[in-house]
Amino acid sequence: MSNGFDLADLKRRMQAAIQSLKHELNGLRTGRASAALVEPVHVEAYGQSMPLSQVATVSVPEPRLITVQVWDKSMVAAVDKAIRDSNLGLSPNVEGQVLRIRIPELNEQRRKDLVKIAHKYAEEARVAVRHVRRDGIDMLKKAQKDKSISEDDERRHETEVQKATDQAIGEIDQVLAGKEKEIMQV
Repeated sequence: MSNGFDLADLKRRMQAAIQSLKHELNGLRTGRASAALVEPVHVEAYGQSMPLSQVATVSVPEPRLITVQVWDKSMVAAVDKAIRDSNLGLSPNVEGQVLRIRIPELNEQRRKDLVKIAHKYAEEARVAVRHVRRDGIDMLKKAQKDKSISEDDERRHETEVQKATDQAIGEIDQVLAGKEKEIMQV
């Protein structure tokens, strides 16, 4: 495998796209409480923007409740504001240094909207995988043009790249189907 072509690197980059998709899907609200739901929230604290996890402990004591235990009493209002302003549709109840966030039951329309968003994330992941495939095939064509690999090797490696791509896209489809099922469960 000469001239910069590395199938293992291409597979690693494809797996990174799948991991990114899983991370994105974890943030989708499915009607169940999850600490990942408030992960993207950033709080204006001590003159800078910080992730919520750096100013509070997030826990899920019940299937439909998230609690946020703020460490510094002076930060409670800032954390409350950050969660409300996060476009997640969450409204915490403040009880001392603890914020309780009830996760409401999802209606049918909201579920369908979430499925559309999940499909959009999955398509972005598929596109990322296809970009990796294109990069790999471009490397092979360049190597063949430079005469550092034969045409037979180029074709064989292209087949390997295509197999890896098909496998990654199949995994994306599986992850999407699982999330779709989770969202649509009543």
